[in-house]
Amino acid sequence: MIKAKNIRKSFGQLEVLKGIDLEIPLGKIYSIVGASGAGKTTLLQILGTLSTPDSGEIYFGDQKISAMKEKQLSAFRNREIGFVFQFHHLLPEFTALENVCIPAFIAKTSKAKAETKAKELLQYLGLSDRMEHKPSELSGGEKQRVAMARALINNPSVVMADEPSGNLDSSNRDELHELLFKLRDEMGQTFVIVTHDDHFAERSDKILHIKDGVIG
Repeated sequence: MIKAKNIRKSFGQLEVLKGIDLEIPLGKIYSIVGASGAGKTTLLQILGTLSTPDSGEIYFGDQKISAMKEKQLSAFRNREIGFVFQFHHLLPEFTALENVCIPAFIAKTSKAKAETKAKELLQYLGLSDRMEHKPSELSGGEKQRVAMARALINNPSVVMADEPSGNLDSSNRDELHELLFKLRDEMGQTFVIVTHDDHFAERSDKILHIKDGVIG
């Protein structure tokens, strides 16, 4: 489903990615692991179209992402890719429901349709009684579940997550990990996740080890 060919990326004189080749099928959880500075987040951002490689090609199905113009790429990203970060990046002035709806509004989904889908997702994620709460009124685990609902609102082909449990205590971390496997099993959701959590990585469908700029 996602294919990367010979992805290279440098920052100044430092070559971070030195020719990455990978394929990620639908309905699987792939973990990207490696030491700090190995290029995990850089690779995730390139796969998620948030950053461009210096060279190489990325395909989603038969669509060549690396050939898209910025406006086309932004629309593709909004429609096909969901994002979850270590720090949830919820907008503090909006409720959980409003935060989840934002990507749908950007995609020009009607308010009624967006809210219906957002409510369904929040209920599915165990947040039916927290929809009108603002982020400051939610626990860390609840914030990440809201972020997950936001990532899923447009039915993306893939969710990219960068250390999604890295800021959670052990109980909330385990809860989030179980949720990821549930979403894979029940919804067929594809995930690409940067993680330092060896236990989670070992349970994923495949581990991509980055070392010295290549996948070993």
